Amino acid sequence: MKKLVFSLLTLLATMSHGGTILSIAADEWFPMNGHPESPTPGYMIELAKAIFEPQGIEVQYTLVPWERAVTQTREGKYNCVVGAYKSDTPDFVFPNASWGVDEPKFFILKSYSWQFNGDIESLKVRNLGVIEGYTYRDDFDAYVRDTKGIHVQVASGDHALETNIKKLLAKRIDTIVESESVFKAKIKELKLEGKFKSAGNIVDPVDMYLACSPRLPASQTYVDMVDQAMPKLRTSGKLQAILKRYGLKDWQ
Repeated sequence: MKKLVFSLLTLLATMSHGGTILSIAADEWFPMNGHPESPTPGYMIELAKAIFEPQGIEVQYTLVPWERAVTQTREGKYNCVVGAYKSDTPDFVFPNASWGVDEPKFFILKSYSWQFNGDIESLKVRNLGVIEGYTYRDDFDAYVRDTKGIHVQVASGDHALETNIKKLLAKRIDTIVESESVFKAKIKELKLEGKFKSAGNIVDPVDMYLACSPRLPASQTYVDMVDQAMPKLRTSGKLQAILKRYGLKDWQ
């Protein structure tokens, strides 16, 4: 607690006269984070506001392609990203408390019979669609780099997942990789339920976090505030109420 009080005093001492702003950047990855102007901007954005805004810290959330969001946050243009794995941004400042558990999976058309067997070499019989800047595990990431344009097509921009889904429907690719919750939310939005199925996990379930810039002095303060607030949000029921708006349950 003394550490947090000291950090807060340090942060307050560096505030501008207009108050403190915590800037968050990420690509659209609903239900974790969606459109900033939506009444449902994503549970991680609502969680950030529930933690920081009662402390007088305004949360400003901007949609940025993931690779650029990571790069510019690392440089200090933004304070934090949301939905990060520790393997994505190992140099960033992380809280102890995660903000969910992700299950990245392969998805194929329902009429297909292929199933991932854990062997990266088996992907060479697939035409795979991925999103620029996303990472999963070392051997898979190396495979994507080495076979880009051969066995792998890379989508980028704010609508990369929708692009990959449309390619899958058109049979321009036959397999995509995505978070299960994100994929389900997107096909529901596109009214395409029942057309796809899972073809196995690319990695085991992995924790997701708010991750803050290694360059900005306030980062440790922000993650300390997350760790202090999360038990209280659980006890009060506020966390569960936020997740319920997105059809989700507490991951613990």
